[in-house]
Amino acid sequence: MAEHDDDPNRGTRRPVSRTTADRARSGGAHAADDVDVHVDLPPAPARVMPDDEVAVAIDDVAVDPGDLTAVTTGTTSVDVVPALAGAGYRSAGRHDTSPYGALLAADGARLRRERVTTDTGSHVAIVADGESAVVPAEVPETAESLTADRLIDLNRTTRPAPQGGMNRLLYEATFHLVNLGDSAKVRAHKEMSERIRRRFEGGARFVPVLTRKGGVGKTTVTALLGMALADARDDRIIAIDANPDRGTLAERVDRQTRETVRDVVAKASSIGGYTDFSRFVSRDETRLDILASDTDPTLSEAFDDNDYNVVAGLAARYYSLVLTDCGTGIVHSVMRATLQRADSIVIVSGGSVDEARLASETLTWLEANGYGELVRNAVVAINLATQGTHLVKVDEIEAHFQSRVREIVRIPYDPQLAAGSVVNWSDLRPVTQHSARELAALVVEGLPVERGH
Repeated sequence: MAEHDDDPNRGTRRPVSRTTADRARSGGAHAADDVDVHVDLPPAPARVMPDDEVAVAIDDVAVDPGDLTAVTTGTTSVDVVPALAGAGYRSAGRHDTSPYGALLAADGARLRRERVTTDTGSHVAIVADGESAVVPAEVPETAESLTADRLIDLNRTTRPAPQGGMNRLLYEATFHLVNLGDSAKVRAHKEMSERIRRRFEGGARFVPVLTRKGGVGKTTVTALLGMALADARDDRIIAIDANPDRGTLAERVDRQTRETVRDVVAKASSIGGYTDFSRFVSRDETRLDILASDTDPTLSEAFDDNDYNVVAGLAARYYSLVLTDCGTGIVHSVMRATLQRADSIVIVSGGSVDEARLASETLTWLEANGYGELVRNAVVAINLATQGTHLVKVDEIEAHFQSRVREIVRIPYDPQLAAGSVVNWSDLRPVTQHSARELAALVVEGLPVERGH
């Protein structure tokens, strides 16, 4: 006898009676007796709740509607308990005992619901979720993090006018309706400025500029580097001429004072602030301060490491970056004091064979005297304005230094630099300004952000 799958009594034993005709066909021996047939079927499988229903499932809870016949009319007083400030429904004064109220309470207590299988079947349980707890920030944000780029939603009225080329022309031609933003060239300029403006913590950073050979443009590179830094950054930059043999760094700007490093040493006790120190320096259009060396060769020979430490100590109080134009010698005492304070160095090389070789020997001397870390972090500036540059393979010179230092920058020929006189940043060729800014960005990227790192 066939059984149907949708039989509600499946899995039970059912008595089955045979008809009179069936009893007759059985031979009549047991025609008077009834025959019971029992069929054993497996129990129906328990229903498993799909995962997408667990999150919204509510267990069956018996609800007693109470006596609905004794409804009376009138006014009923209800106690209102205010919720805690900022808590909303999650911390309300009344406790909802309904299943839906349990779900709301689970959200308020940061609980989660998951299916639990027991002997009685599959149920939905509310369990604590420790991973969802709010973890406070380890370091609070400073006021500097509230920048305009972060807080202002740019739109047609707040977006600044574009700079450069066709984008600006289109902006003006459409009466400020079409704003495509800055041109690619302007964006690249701003990105490099951001690299140069990286901030430091923990005191001034010292960057000496040196080489073993004179006449390769070391003083010019120092002035260019200082101008590029001062033009892009908003803190103070100073370049100190520490050449004991009559340096010419101060001649690269319009001198506003005759004071020198020797005067700073002699009057160090009277310098109580930046205003006092500023009387000893000359400032150019980019806000670069330059402290001149002695003009008398006889006196300049007496400028030693102790004098440099006095000047450097005062400069560190009032400036974020201190550049030092070193002398051509590398064994005098001022060089030793300069390297002890250095956070990074710039090596200047010319474009000729002997100039490149002497620059490489400078690196070798530094490594041999315990300054290997400075060499690996150094930046080499190849001055292409020197004689013989057009006769050599500059790519080969660059490839040699790439195996020894961190970065290399080419400083192109510029008529204003070749004159050996006052350098006006705004009058330099754009390619020269770009090279100086690239040098400044690379130097800044090699400086520790925090002292001791």
